[in-house]
Amino acid sequence: MRRLRHLTGQHRTAAINRLLGSVLAFNAGAINAGGFLVISMYTSHMTGFASMLADNLVLGDMSLVLVAVGALLAFMTGAATTAVLVNWARQRHVRSEYALPLLLEALLMLVFGLMGATLGRHTPFAIPLTVLVLSFTMGLQNALVSKISSSQIRTTHMTGIITDLGIELGKLFYWNRTGSAPESRVRANHLKLQLFASLLAAFVGGGVVGAAGFKYIGFIWVVPLAILLLGLSLPPLYADLLRSLRRRAKAIDHAS
Repeated sequence: MRRLRHLTGQHRTAAINRLLGSVLAFNAGAINAGGFLVISMYTSHMTGFASMLADNLVLGDMSLVLVAVGALLAFMTGAATTAVLVNWARQRHVRSEYALPLLLEALLMLVFGLMGATLGRHTPFAIPLTVLVLSFTMGLQNALVSKISSSQIRTTHMTGIITDLGIELGKLFYWNRTGSAPESRVRANHLKLQLFASLLAAFVGGGVVGAAGFKYIGFIWVVPLAILLLGLSLPPLYADLLRSLRRRAKAIDHAS
């Protein structure tokens, strides 16, 4: 529980980064699955949108070209927003540099829930706006974890994770020749194996939970997911609020 309270804190450890990565991978899997049930697209999958852009430029379907361009720009803008928020907080020496993007993500997830509830009313721009909101949210989250872990952890797409997992498994099962020098032996990094396996399991688990929740409960299912992110972001924000109040109290005492 103590780790959970400090997941978005300023001081980082490898264990805290791994735990936060798993929590956010679970969240990304859930939102990705929910988005697919609504708009039949995986909005964290930018490779797919880049392929959609290329394919439909050739096929001449400009509506899908615009969807792909919008998703790519929204994802990129979300990543840029995280960079702006983190650097803004660092320059002002506040402790919530990583909590601010999560707070924004929680609010955007609630927006997604509200928009999803309107899809049944055939609102003209509901689906394109949902694509933009979810892509922006995934870009926001992916950039956050990337900055926290120095680009070692990704949570919104699993291609790189599965590739790295396969590399480490190849090292694990590599048959070293008898009598080979210790420094030349191929050895798997067990910490990386554990990290990549936990991220993949969390993403898949989140996808199952998200798909079941959105299918059987509806868009209200986004609320507990948003509350989870709010719970992660509030401790550093509360600490910054207390520091600000103390500074104001001291300033008033000095003035009087």
